[in-house]
Amino acid sequence: MKHSIKEFNKIVIKIGSSSLTHESGLLDLWKMESIVKQIANLYNSGRSIIVVSSGAIAAGIGKMKLPEKPKSIPEKQAAAAVGQGTLMHMYEKFFSEYGITVAQVLLTKEDMVDPQRKTHSVNALSALTKHSVIPIVNENDVVAIDEIKVGDNDTLSAAVCKMIDFENLIILSDINGVYNKDPRKFEDATMIPKINSLDDLSKIDAGDAGSKVGTGGMQTKFKAARIIASAEKTMLIVNSGTPNILNLLLEGNADGTFFDFRG
Repeated sequence: MKHSIKEFNKIVIKIGSSSLTHESGLLDLWKMESIVKQIANLYNSGRSIIVVSSGAIAAGIGKMKLPEKPKSIPEKQAAAAVGQGTLMHMYEKFFSEYGITVAQVLLTKEDMVDPQRKTHSVNALSALTKHSVIPIVNENDVVAIDEIKVGDNDTLSAAVCKMIDFENLIILSDINGVYNKDPRKFEDATMIPKINSLDDLSKIDAGDAGSKVGTGGMQTKFKAARIIASAEKTMLIVNSGTPNILNLLLEGNADGTFFDFRG
């Protein structure tokens, strides 16, 4: 089954760390430029776009020449502080080549839960998209502690999609979609093209597969799906490594898993 985003005009795109970096943790500029070019094409088709981007900690790891991913919260915060600037600099550079202005938006859980702060967050994001600016959203890892932490950008992107009342969430991952079992362990695993209910979701073993540069495996994507279901929206999981994947979605010719929770 091929999937399309032709019917959606307001789209949140979540970009995972593995979609932006080499395994070393350094930014993969080739990958990043390819994704930005495709997002620019979606933008030029008249759609409102919000990007939720991982990669700050991974970029910081590379910039700081750390031998491995930090384990303590202060070390992760330090890597995020260094990497966020690097990440935004590259986004600004690539998007500016297509005449597109981007804005950095850093959120914590409180910004989406506390009524007053949520209102301010929605107003800010709405104002940016009204002025044809693409917000680049990330969790504010430098100040976020467990009590105010979303934890992963799959969940954050779904929360943003629900909060801003966008129609569709696209999760760019390093896997083609949702499988009936972990395809990295089982050769006979088959991809599930469409999921229509939380009952369907509950029957699937999410496992814990995830890349070593990211924070989220399939479990966090299922958590995102439950948030999308509560908002009666739609979600797609597709492989960012598929050449021109966003253009294929626009043409209605992409593989992946489509979650349709519309009432």
